[in-house]
Amino acid sequence: MSSKDHKFAALLKSVETGPHDPHFAGYFRCFNEQKFYEAHDVLEALWLQDRNGQDGDFFKGLIQFAGGFVHLKKQRPRPAWKLFRLCSTYLAKYPSPHLALDVTNLLRLAKHWAEAAQALGREGDLLAEQTPPTLRLQS
Repeated sequence: MSSKDHKFAALLKSVETGPHDPHFAGYFRCFNEQKFYEAHDVLEALWLQDRNGQDGDFFKGLIQFAGGFVHLKKQRPRPAWKLFRLCSTYLAKYPSPHLALDVTNLLRLAKHWAEAAQALGREGDLLAEQTPPTLRLQS
């Protein structure tokens, strides 16, 4: 087991999953703690198992949404803008809700952050101006 696997095992052990896969629930926990790289990484493990399955593009879209915030943390709005737009392409294929996620709202959020990143241009700290969203699963 790699150090990355140990890190995920410790993270996933403490995640309340409800009816969801621990990687899926772990994504939301990490994202809401503004650990965007970790959110991306933990969901990637699930995506790799299902990349060609019915939820593969859904997971890919969520990974790209978190990736947009990874770039914003590094003050790189242009790559963030690209990922927010790309995530919308993948997520738009799914009905709302999907896997208890309000996809319509997430698409709205992706559009908002893409527009804000685009308006900022090539450099700048968008996260100093706006607080990242909190993502919730519907019960």
